[in-house]
Amino acid sequence: MASTSPAGGALMHEQVKTFIQFLRAEKGFSINTISAYQNDLSQLQEFLAAQPNPEAAGLAPLTREMVLSFVLHLREREYAATTVARKIAAVKSFCHFLEQEGHLREDPTAHIDSPRVTKYLPRAASVSEIERLLAQSVGDAPPTLRDRAMLELLYATGMRVSELVSLNRTDLNLEEDVVQCRGKGNKQRQIPFGQQARGAVEAYLAGGRPSLLAGRPGEALFLNHHGERLTRQGFWLIIKSYARRAGIEKITPHTLRHSFATHLLSNGADLRSVQELLGHSSIATTQVYTHVADQRLRQVYDEAHPRAHDNGLKAEVVEEIEEIEGLPRTPETARN
Repeated sequence: MASTSPAGGALMHEQVKTFIQFLRAEKGFSINTISAYQNDLSQLQEFLAAQPNPEAAGLAPLTREMVLSFVLHLREREYAATTVARKIAAVKSFCHFLEQEGHLREDPTAHIDSPRVTKYLPRAASVSEIERLLAQSVGDAPPTLRDRAMLELLYATGMRVSELVSLNRTDLNLEEDVVQCRGKGNKQRQIPFGQQARGAVEAYLAGGRPSLLAGRPGEALFLNHHGERLTRQGFWLIIKSYARRAGIEKITPHTLRHSFATHLLSNGADLRSVQELLGHSSIATTQVYTHVADQRLRQVYDEAHPRAHDNGLKAEVVEEIEEIEGLPRTPETARN
């Protein structure tokens, strides 16, 4: 059985707890981000506690070799590069915090690089796929009215799913067709939405939400069948169900956010405006959608332009042009 240091383990546990409180109070990170930090640092603690040397069970002190051993452990478990990078980033942030607070003489992760991660290009659904998806929520049953309102509002605003399910009734302004959204770091932004989203939301507020609320008090906008706030997991199941009906594969709630951004840029929206709508703190995060839009434009060009490929104009197009211009058919055209 591995030897551990209860005192060292307790010390690290308290330091992780203090660090998480710092992230919550000073950094204003979202609940999901804080949960990810907790999970990653708990994994580090479990790894250190399982090591044969007692010092590794706590910060006595945490050395570069210990951190590298943890990194090797992650790679041996065949985590994706993105997951390893996230866990290393959590450990680096934690160690930097401990150094700043005087708990470590030097940061053991200062010269440890995160693995290189392939640039991720989000998948955006096509306009026709979105239309098919939205067309599935047909009916006047309260859950159906809720689902339609959520899907329409999500695509109309590009909100994160966590932002959507966190909405309260008072966050909607139906006079100006805007919604007040609380994003990462508790930053607030106002997002406009269009007529179709407004119609779906009004129908839900009139015939869906009151039935789901069933006379109970509640401020949440979107409710489950218990009259409580719908969760991210609940909405994930909802969108999966509608996607299956629409015959769409590989769609998640975040796909609608990606589609919102890509479709705006493809139709001429400027990058800064899309950045504001998405709530990105850095425009570099938004720029990934320009690559998606460019790929879509490339695909449209390749499919639609008659000279996009080496075989040149299609024979029937060449023949039509020659006839219009009164030219004799060329041998090349005749052969084609």
